[in-house]
Amino acid sequence: MALTATAAVAALVAAGCSNGATATPKITVTARAGVAPTPPAQGAYFGAWVPPLLASSYTAPPGKTPASPKPSASVSPPVGDEPPERTSDEQTEAKDGVTALTGFERDLGRKVDIVQTYHGWKTPFPRKVDAELLSSGSRTLLMTWSGTDTREIANGRHDAFVRERARAIKATGKPIFLRWQRDMDKSGLRDMKIHSAADYVAAWKHLRAIFKQERVDNVAWVWCPTARGFASEAAQPFYPGDDQVDWICVDAQPGADYEYRDLSETLKPFMEWAAKHPKPIMVAEFGVPKSYTTRRAEWLRKAAQTLQNPQIKAVVYFNSDELAQDVRDRRSKFEVTGDREAVSALREFATTPFFNPRNLPVTSGG
Repeated sequence: MALTATAAVAALVAAGCSNGATATPKITVTARAGVAPTPPAQGAYFGAWVPPLLASSYTAPPGKTPASPKPSASVSPPVGDEPPERTSDEQTEAKDGVTALTGFERDLGRKVDIVQTYHGWKTPFPRKVDAELLSSGSRTLLMTWSGTDTREIANGRHDAFVRERARAIKATGKPIFLRWQRDMDKSGLRDMKIHSAADYVAAWKHLRAIFKQERVDNVAWVWCPTARGFASEAAQPFYPGDDQVDWICVDAQPGADYEYRDLSETLKPFMEWAAKHPKPIMVAEFGVPKSYTTRRAEWLRKAAQTLQNPQIKAVVYFNSDELAQDVRDRRSKFEVTGDREAVSALREFATTPFFNPRNLPVTSGG
């Protein structure tokens, strides 16, 4: 069952609830309950980005070290924001995507609630891998969709394409989280295509207006800058407004300029800002760097405590090394695959009742 809510559950979330110690903040969404994904009344969904290129890591015979993954058709988030060119056919990408995800889930001891995919502005949707993931029934797609020039969007230059994309998303008939143009607060993106906060907000509102005209009710809109942007106050001006956003979100990697940093420190400026907005929170990209070595499990256990905040309604682990500048850049590598202690800690995390609000079956680790 996907992450839709009945009107009764949605009303409970909006009204707030209490466990006797900490009350859930009053939360409102513009998404249509029962059609679009909505927050759980208590706890938070657990999701992941698991690139298809990891398929070989989960298919190697026992006792044999798998070959180093090769670049795949994955539309993953490399440096520069745009996905890489696909190097394999869609059928292979779909097969590898499912193999990698289900292998990750075996290690985790449960299915994920949310599965993340990355799409360039003009990347076709749905691709075969999207269709495979959407057909699973129990997982909800988090579609991270890169943007293009915000001024061109706002002035209508891309309206025909946007309508085509809106209709394609509606035609799936599945609830989808739509995270359009994440990390818009990064200076490199502003220079390339964002221009200014006002331009970004105008583009966001234009996109939403077209989706509304097309009656796309199965989408929840997720606004997602970087955690670092809240510390520098670069992110806040890009907020389109409570009436334009369903979920407020943050990408929360610790940062390559830290030897070690707890997730609580990374999130603090964002959480202080978010507390002033009646929206469910999604942490859409978080991960423990490989450079933390023997402290990775410790970091994950502390993160699980930090994220048990009543306003946080979804967390998505970034199980990927694709952001690394080179093989020595361990501060930008976040895969836990093959790291027994880190996998065990992440399994503890994901099977904690707070992060399993749908009470999905828990199995022994892979």
